[in-house]
Amino acid sequence: MENQTPKIPNQTTIHTPFKQTYFHGTKADLKLGDLIEVGYNSNYGERSAKYIYCTATLDPAVWGAELASGNGKGRIYLVEATGPIEDDPNLTDKKFPGNPSMSYRSKHPFKVVGEVTVWQGHPEEQVQHMKEALARLAEQGIEAIEN
Repeated sequence: MENQTPKIPNQTTIHTPFKQTYFHGTKADLKLGDLIEVGYNSNYGERSAKYIYCTATLDPAVWGAELASGNGKGRIYLVEATGPIEDDPNLTDKKFPGNPSMSYRSKHPFKVVGEVTVWQGHPEEQVQHMKEALARLAEQGIEAIEN
């Protein structure tokens, strides 16, 4: 997908060099141009991820940064898809029909094109509650991300 060419009803085509960007929250320390790819442990589990995830809204990316495994600093990257994306069924089919969080997944890499360096996290007690819920699921053998 080189240039996006949105169409406005009853007007001529507009050409733009910009691609759609998405957010990806994690604790990984990445650089501009890096690819986020399948095959690594997911943010929330021990198994190798079959998909990578992104969102078009900031709040789910904040959760990704806060809840990701590891000891690093939570980070939110701006990413571009390098291939097709689809609705994230972990959220859309099970919790929020219609995809209001605008969460997606892909088997194709996401390219890091920027970083959100200033963002507001959730209250610590809310983050702790979510971490405890994820730990309870893990004890039952249920991973937060189902492939």
